[in-house]
Amino acid sequence: MIAAVNKSLPSIYTEAHFSWPTGFGRAYVLDLAALKGTAEWENIFATQRKRHQHLEIIDETITQDFTYRYLVMEDIHGRMRSIQPFFLLRQDLLAGKGRAVRRVMDAMRVLLPSFMTLQTLMVGSTVGEGSLGAVPVDADWCSQALLSSLMQCAEKFKASLIVMKEFPHYLRPLLSSFVEKGYARIPSMPYTVLDLSFSNFEEFMQTRLSHAYRKNLRRKFKKTEGLPITMEVVADISPQIDELYPLYLQVYEKSALHFEKLTKEYLCRIGTILSSTTRFFIWRQSGKAIAFSICSLYNNALWDEYIGLDYQLALDLHLYFVTFRDLFNWCCANGISRYYSTALNYDPKLHLKFELVPMDLYVRLTNKVLNRIFRLVLPLLDPTRNDPILKKYPNVSEL
Repeated sequence: MIAAVNKSLPSIYTEAHFSWPTGFGRAYVLDLAALKGTAEWENIFATQRKRHQHLEIIDETITQDFTYRYLVMEDIHGRMRSIQPFFLLRQDLLAGKGRAVRRVMDAMRVLLPSFMTLQTLMVGSTVGEGSLGAVPVDADWCSQALLSSLMQCAEKFKASLIVMKEFPHYLRPLLSSFVEKGYARIPSMPYTVLDLSFSNFEEFMQTRLSHAYRKNLRRKFKKTEGLPITMEVVADISPQIDELYPLYLQVYEKSALHFEKLTKEYLCRIGTILSSTTRFFIWRQSGKAIAFSICSLYNNALWDEYIGLDYQLALDLHLYFVTFRDLFNWCCANGISRYYSTALNYDPKLHLKFELVPMDLYVRLTNKVLNRIFRLVLPLLDPTRNDPILKKYPNVSEL
């Protein structure tokens, strides 16, 4: 029997989209509504960065063209041991390529709208990195059961492409069998991390940065000297969402790469439901919001995930560096030992001595014959190939 808080085993099976036997037991696909309230749903994600509440918020507020589903895997004794989030979308195979390529493809898609796109089953989360949906002791079992189940799952949803999205590099030993069974592993755009073993940002500059870059930063910070710029830290921005959300949209629309688009509801709900781990940092000039960062706390680290900026002021006041300095000082004052930042903006992070945190994509076509050819050309679609700054990082070989 599946132990559940509010749901019984028959109701779980009744609500399944598909169900099929595997070499490890049984697999079936559910909507979020069928999983909510079960003990497994809450326990499996209890120690992960994205707990079950976060997954619920993502499912219910980041809709776009995503269809969210959950692959549930039982062992031969009928015990639910893994719940793997996935979503379905039409994937652009040329996402992340250079502007010249994009212009040519956009012209071709006037006549062939689906050119170089495939119906895709993407394992992981639309927001941030992916993870294995199992408690740590079941991670190896989960990886093998997932490998056994994914092809059938994709075929049932008529998906031509399977992508494991942004799985951290430390999972490579657990996922090595995917490569052996026809998946290609290519790098996704890496995250970055900085050690915070300093008392404040000034000490960091003096001990880690070059004289020339320290001088460059001081010149930037001088722009804001004497200006009434203040920073506040809150868990809930619901009362201020109408003022802050347009700043996020300015950054989103300026970015060359788009995937998920956060909504007002998402930002409000992570602040109210996940208040113990969510932090919003808001910068104001004379009372007006000019920047804010969307961050989370996990394992004594701050994850700086999204930023909003007033671009009428951001470049002139060097707000990117001002916000980073203030976040650094806040972390030091609060005993935070590591600072993580998500992909892009690699040039300033290189000078600030960040290290790369490799993220992997595991990719395969469901057609076995075509997949042999696809694996040969897939490295050409590697999204990191177009960023020359990445090659300058000391640990780039880890990608």
